Amino acid sequence: MRARKLFIGGKVRAIRAEHGLTQAAFATRLGISTSYLNQIENNQRHVSASVLLALAEAFSVDITTLSDQDTDRLLADVSEALADPVSGGTQPSLADIKLVVQNAPSFARAFLSLHQAMRRSGDQLAELDQTLERSGALTEPTPYEEVRDFFHYVDNYIHELDIAGERLSQELARSRGVSLKALADHIERRHRVRVAIGPGAGQGSGPGEAADSGAAGLRRFDPVSRVLWLNPRTPVATQAFQIACQIALIEHEATMTRIISEAKFRSADAAGICRIGLANYFAGATILPYGAFSAAARELRHDLVLLADRFSTSLEQVAHRLSTLQRPGQKGVPFFFARVDKAGNITKRHSATKLQFARFGSACPLWNAHGAFETPNRIIRQLAETPDGVRYLCLATAVSKPSGGWHDPVQTYALALGCEVAHAGELVYADDLDIARAEAFEPIGVSCRICERRDCHQRAVPPLKRRLVVDPNTRKAVPYDVE
Repeated sequence: MRARKLFIGGKVRAIRAEHGLTQAAFATRLGISTSYLNQIENNQRHVSASVLLALAEAFSVDITTLSDQDTDRLLADVSEALADPVSGGTQPSLADIKLVVQNAPSFARAFLSLHQAMRRSGDQLAELDQTLERSGALTEPTPYEEVRDFFHYVDNYIHELDIAGERLSQELARSRGVSLKALADHIERRHRVRVAIGPGAGQGSGPGEAADSGAAGLRRFDPVSRVLWLNPRTPVATQAFQIACQIALIEHEATMTRIISEAKFRSADAAGICRIGLANYFAGATILPYGAFSAAARELRHDLVLLADRFSTSLEQVAHRLSTLQRPGQKGVPFFFARVDKAGNITKRHSATKLQFARFGSACPLWNAHGAFETPNRIIRQLAETPDGVRYLCLATAVSKPSGGWHDPVQTYALALGCEVAHAGELVYADDLDIARAEAFEPIGVSCRICERRDCHQRAVPPLKRRLVVDPNTRKAVPYDVE
């Protein structure tokens, strides 16, 4: 497979600015000409291996951090935003979009913010007859979307919390996972917080209240009585995870506050949601510590069930953690991860691969994540190829989260995990697959409205970048053709 050329002009320019050097001085330190450096910074030339080594030696740069994954994310997001009818006008070519994203990433992010505001303004007008009282509420990104984008653009890796979680895990249990009892003992010994697991624990139950109902939630902490209540109907892995979350909120409040402040969220709601996300991140790093987990993943060849068994945790926690193994110098297999509901909505998403999920609308109907609901308790596989020619090994499985008795709701999701086929040999799931045969790969897209495949039999809506050809005398799988 031909090596991919690396265009990271913006990052090289930022390193030079950080050291306060002119192009001439910076080029001299790298051992290249000023004109060559100028071409690199303007993404007219790719960065060679010798230049990468020079950056590492002369400026102590970790070259594993100099990837163009951020560019891939921005390129996918900007392309989708431009395909939205709200953007209007003539669609730029992919080459033009790449030029903007590579040379002016801050402009690209500003455009995405503008697109979000325009889209919500359109939603606001469409709903004006029913929501006049909310006349200003839809002009900004929702707090949830703000936080989702924050984690998306930091590569779903928070170094300080990852290190802190691993340190706590090593303190408690070294390399074999962290038990519920160990976490409960830690929070009681260190913070005088008593963990209570049982019906009505930590709360008052009035007449008619179902104290042991799943509707009571997963965790409740009373700072006055210093009691942490956990729902007895949740699995032990969930209970352990929730104790770790509470430890994060107590022990690492200052760190999380600083991270949230630097993110500059638009609202207090977004800051609050991010705090929960950061606590969850710490919990994941504690239950599945980076070094031990990444070593086990390699040893077990990323067998999700065996990893969940070894660390006494859930498949979702394992799949999500695999997608966060992005520590500089110790990166694991680059995975994408998503959690999809039965309507095709992506409720969690992250990608360390070129595959970037749609920000709006549902996922591709040909993706095997949807088929997972038909085969519960099984991990299904798919060899897939996206329109850009990149091939993936995709895994999917359906999981349910019952929370209580007959009257309590049951959450059902499909978990999707995958990597580019270049890494398939590191996964046990690829052992009997013929990844060398092109015909083995099914064509999938990101979202129907930005997918330009002409012959898709499962297309839900027309592509927004192409004119349609409608012939009443010809009927195919869809009632139009794409020019």
